[in-house]
Amino acid sequence: MKKFIIIAAALAVCLFGAGAAFANDTIKVGTTAGADVEILEKARDVAAKNGLTVQIIEFSDYVRPNLALADGEVDVNSFQHIPYLDTFNKERGLNLVGIGTTYVSPIGFYSNKIKSLDELKEGDSISIPNDPTNGGRALLLLQKAGFITLKESAGLTATPFDVVDNKLKLKIIELDAAQTPRSLDDVATAAINNTFAIPAGLNPIKDAIYLEDSESPYVNVIVARAEDKDNPLYKKFVEAYQSQEVADFILERFQGSTIPAFEYKN
Repeated sequence: MKKFIIIAAALAVCLFGAGAAFANDTIKVGTTAGADVEILEKARDVAAKNGLTVQIIEFSDYVRPNLALADGEVDVNSFQHIPYLDTFNKERGLNLVGIGTTYVSPIGFYSNKIKSLDELKEGDSISIPNDPTNGGRALLLLQKAGFITLKESAGLTATPFDVVDNKLKLKIIELDAAQTPRSLDDVATAAINNTFAIPAGLNPIKDAIYLEDSESPYVNVIVARAEDKDNPLYKKFVEAYQSQEVADFILERFQGSTIPAFEYKN
């Protein structure tokens, strides 16, 4: 009888251990509808091959995924770029951190008149979106290309008033973002974000003469609570997301409107 009790206890320990191991190999990932879900489904398939079960929890807005993460309802989330995360942390007093880059939905310069920004001439007109986010992105991109210099204090919401050096005296015209594709016949180049580039028949990879890359400050990230940033299971999920299989899926499925923000073979 004593021997039976010992065996039963040992079996219970084994079962409990197996159950715990199974539970620990499952993570919940919060996200929002659209491209993020599609990409996560592919990442989930890759993770499954490596013994990690991923449950995708979809939210209908951009607030709940971070609140759910802070409350422990999900383990990580994937839906936001870094500026949004920074602002959310500041406004809500949270400490959520990025643990891996995912993709960029790039803003780019397009033109019906020139094939490269290097062809810009003194006094040329360019159009940019007039909203703080996309206008700032356009100016930062123009600065990266070496055509303007912005005040150091301008940050991510720079405006034309923050330009301190404009070597070609470019005329920067602010337009409603939806109007930027229609300005292509009137300006040397226009900065157009994907929301309006794709419907206008513009492919960022094929048609942009200068495009944001994975070093953009607007790169999207996988986010965790700060105290969990080194969790090995979360790192395993990041590895699955940043796989060649996921990169291939992004490139094929979104045709340049979304670009992997991690190393991959193209």
